[in-house]
Amino acid sequence: MTTTKTRARTPARSQTLPLNSILAGDCIEVMNALPEASVDLIFADPPYNLQLRGDLHRPDNSRVDAVDDAWDQFGSFAAYDRFTQQWLTAARRLLKPTGAIWVIGSYHNIFRVGAELQNQGYWILNDVVWRKSNPMPNFRGKRLTNAHETLIWASKAEGAKYTFNYEALKSLNEGIQMRSDWNLPICTGGERLKDAGGGKAHPTQKPESLLHRVLVGTTNPGDVVLDPFFGTGTTGAVAKMLGRDWIGIEREAAYREVAERRLSRVRRLDAASLATTTSKRAEPRVPFGQVVERGMLRPGEELVSLGGRHTVRVRADGSLIGRDVKGSIHQVGAALEGAPSCNGWTYWHFRRDGKMIPIDILRQQIRAEMAETA
Repeated sequence: MTTTKTRARTPARSQTLPLNSILAGDCIEVMNALPEASVDLIFADPPYNLQLRGDLHRPDNSRVDAVDDAWDQFGSFAAYDRFTQQWLTAARRLLKPTGAIWVIGSYHNIFRVGAELQNQGYWILNDVVWRKSNPMPNFRGKRLTNAHETLIWASKAEGAKYTFNYEALKSLNEGIQMRSDWNLPICTGGERLKDAGGGKAHPTQKPESLLHRVLVGTTNPGDVVLDPFFGTGTTGAVAKMLGRDWIGIEREAAYREVAERRLSRVRRLDAASLATTTSKRAEPRVPFGQVVERGMLRPGEELVSLGGRHTVRVRADGSLIGRDVKGSIHQVGAALEGAPSCNGWTYWHFRRDGKMIPIDILRQQIRAEMAETA
């Protein structure tokens, strides 16, 4: 059983990462004390700086439990902008060159955050609209119901590499390319954490489904995920479950206590469950020559094209030779079809027990063996 540790902030800069720990203190000070270029992903849910004017009541005159905590209060837009500039600067220093950041916000703050991201050299990759399937209604009836929040996903700099598990997100979406509008419910029911009095432990607790999609899509097992506004620990809980290391920063003791209890109950998934769908380009390259070297196909063995119109023979160096044509499995296929290119792995077949089998089966067998020894 793994335990979650809360550590007090240390002004001196650390040379090691306090993995899988909740760090107590101001997020800017704590981030500045962590080693540079050490984090793969930052998920940030900063104060929204809600411009509320007085209490909000439902039609039956009951009071709405809105966000009115001290941590969300700023004296002016200028004060909020200074805070945003400082924490984004600290965050950028922590990101690896291949790192990325997600920031979530509402119309109260997300445009100011987005401008500062660009001011500091971050490169915005997408803005995502989280469309809430069960939003809180607008009780005053003077505005549209606020049914969405916006997430900004950005790399550390223009042209920087970053993690994007395209095929995994496509698989999550039933084989369809994931769009930038996400229809997910807000945190309710058994997932909503309660305080000792039975009220909400945190007013803006995010649903685990949102973090699941973010982390599956833009991190890999073993990556380090930092949340500078940890709250009740949704980012840590999902990261732990998905086999990512995490670091949380939270200055409010009450939230840290709730997060610690929550994280103590989370169990990491096994390695097989953590595996996700990958693109063909991400799989290890296997030259056709390896198939010949290992005797899976022999020199002189005949290959037949898809559809059976063409036959060629395998040569000892892994090339193919046919009537008036020779070259790689791709070159020969393209020449015979009169096409600019050809995927030879799926085009060529060999005979076994009277059946025609694509040579790609042999490549997948080698890849499976490579994965077992990795």
